[in-house]
Amino acid sequence: MSPSSRIPEIDFFRGTAIILMVVFHTVFDLASFYGWPLDYMNGFWYLEGRASAVLFMLISGISSTLSRNPVHRGIKVFGAGLIITAVTFFFSPEVYIRFGILHLLGTGMITAPFFSRYGATLLATAGMTVIAVGNWTADLIAATATLVPLGIKPPGFASLDYYPLFPWLGVVLLGMAAGKLLYPDRQPLWPAASGYRPVRWLICLGRHSLVIYLVHQPVLLVLLKMIL
Repeated sequence: MSPSSRIPEIDFFRGTAIILMVVFHTVFDLASFYGWPLDYMNGFWYLEGRASAVLFMLISGISSTLSRNPVHRGIKVFGAGLIITAVTFFFSPEVYIRFGILHLLGTGMITAPFFSRYGATLLATAGMTVIAVGNWTADLIAATATLVPLGIKPPGFASLDYYPLFPWLGVVLLGMAAGKLLYPDRQPLWPAASGYRPVRWLICLGRHSLVIYLVHQPVLLVLLKMIL
């Protein structure tokens, strides 16, 4: 979507997800590199990080029903995921990102033209089915790593960021169902959203979410190095 045709509240919630993500990664950095007693694998901080990811997935699904060319953006997002894979493999080959959230979102966008032909009820049913199947296969082990994108892992698998298609594509499909229900005419539900300054800031963040995702972690590490 061009800037003039974008729906402001979608960018607002995408910007909110960006803030949640940056906060979570700050907590991760403080715990991992500076020994702060912050448990990001359980409790509040774990849920805060998951909330950011789920919000990204839902928004991506909604946006895929509104975009005229989701495949183009999907290729770009998936390509960014491959860059993250290469960088993390270089620095942390034991836990590098094989199929993280960018790979998931990119795949969802690339396949959106196939799914978007269906109505909200069928999309929601498909989404719940994918989630159920993903929960069922979560503990399956395979001798090969080729099934990692599907949620079936080899023994000892570990990754800094892992969002396989099962169950997480189901959340994207639920977002697509929401897009069909909420935006049948591609019109904003909150036309006055951009009239408030804090909302405008979050909208701006949402419009540049991919760039922020790619650069925020190096920036955080530099800032923490300067401060601590």
